[in-house]
Amino acid sequence: MDYAIQTGFVLAAGVVLALVAQWRHWRPSLTMAIAVGIVFRLLIMAAAADSRWQPVDFVNSFKPAGVAVLNHQDPVLGSNGGWHFLPTIPYVYGLLLWLGIPWEIAGRLVTVVADIALIPLVGKLAGGRDASLRAFQYACNPLALLVACVHGQVEPVALAFGVAAFVVARGPGPAERPGLVNDPIAMTRQSISALGFRGAVRQALAAAPETVRLALRPGPGDRAGLRRALFAGLLMGLALCAKSWPIWLIPGMLLFLPTVRARVVAFVATGIAPVFFIVTLPIFAGTSLSQIPEVLKVMKSIRPIVGEWSYSALLVGGDWTLHQGIATFGTWLIYFTLVVVAILWRRADPVDVTTALLLAFMVATPRLGAQYLLWFMPFLVARPTRFAWPAILGVSFWAAYGYLYMTQYRGLEWGALHSVWAQCSIMLLPVLIAAMPWSRRVSEAQVPAPRTAPQKTAPAAI
Repeated sequence: MDYAIQTGFVLAAGVVLALVAQWRHWRPSLTMAIAVGIVFRLLIMAAAADSRWQPVDFVNSFKPAGVAVLNHQDPVLGSNGGWHFLPTIPYVYGLLLWLGIPWEIAGRLVTVVADIALIPLVGKLAGGRDASLRAFQYACNPLALLVACVHGQVEPVALAFGVAAFVVARGPGPAERPGLVNDPIAMTRQSISALGFRGAVRQALAAAPETVRLALRPGPGDRAGLRRALFAGLLMGLALCAKSWPIWLIPGMLLFLPTVRARVVAFVATGIAPVFFIVTLPIFAGTSLSQIPEVLKVMKSIRPIVGEWSYSALLVGGDWTLHQGIATFGTWLIYFTLVVVAILWRRADPVDVTTALLLAFMVATPRLGAQYLLWFMPFLVARPTRFAWPAILGVSFWAAYGYLYMTQYRGLEWGALHSVWAQCSIMLLPVLIAAMPWSRRVSEAQVPAPRTAPQKTAPAAI
């Protein structure tokens, strides 16, 4: 990379502005936050587009997908598996290439525009008196700048639709919301204590039809909630069209919705956009019907690449490698960890639930690219915890070292640096754990207001 120094200055300026804004309790206007975000992103994108150095996957995976669409070919098969997601983003790549925009700009334009859209969305997600501060801090976020402007990874696109789904699902009203109001674990425990395990099971089975009927029964003001659910689900579906990982955002979105009926509508609506882009592959991408099973197989396949993050880097000495055993163990560890986290934060605000889930994913996963660390960033910036900024600065510095410094070297020198860099990631895990919203496992919106003794009124004068 031949623009590391100027990029480093922009990142440092962003960090200083974000920290000073926190320290001085600034409340910049949304217009100023967006303007600062645009300037920072255009400065880095212009340098990246003008450079001889380009990220390997940006050139060898993303560009072939866009070229395939331009040639009316399937982007998954046409990129030799380099693109293994739905064709939504390659359609945009193909359109920009068709307009004659050079790939070095076109490939980043998608992610930069999405990342700019995230600035007001993070403010909306934060809500309250700190909304403009949080929007400004995301505008200055160093990791977002690196992922969107240098790497051109599509995480900002998925996050823009995912955060928009959260904002729509929450709707009007206070920013703080309860999680599960009727705690199923507490109710199950009480039922078992009163009736025994078998009695509790028999009672639950007998009451199931009536419970489902009551849960799905229309209520007053239901139409507004269902409308929000429909649009939130459609937005979350578009997030899944960018990449598959926003599946971890769905629980938080559903918790924001007021009724079971609304949650069912949102869940079903989430599948509309992905199904649409699959069934229209023969129309828009030139995919034959016989090729669709092969395309779906490539989309579902995840190569067991480990060695760049956390415990997997220690196990293989910090070298990229294919190791099915570590990948399988890590997958089951992710599932177990996220189930535990979902139980512990079941009564928390949906944003805090999502932050906890995504941070826990980063701790448990055996495979990670630096762009994955952006997943939790809008949520942690919107509702920061005590150790939010140590986590933000820690992962940003780790990613910047890989993006800016290691790219000055090639071959054996790069490999030696990568080994140390990957194994040092283990030091970030305690910080990520500490940054989880431990003190907000129960939403304040769910805590009942303290009761006050009734005041005695004086007898009326006669």
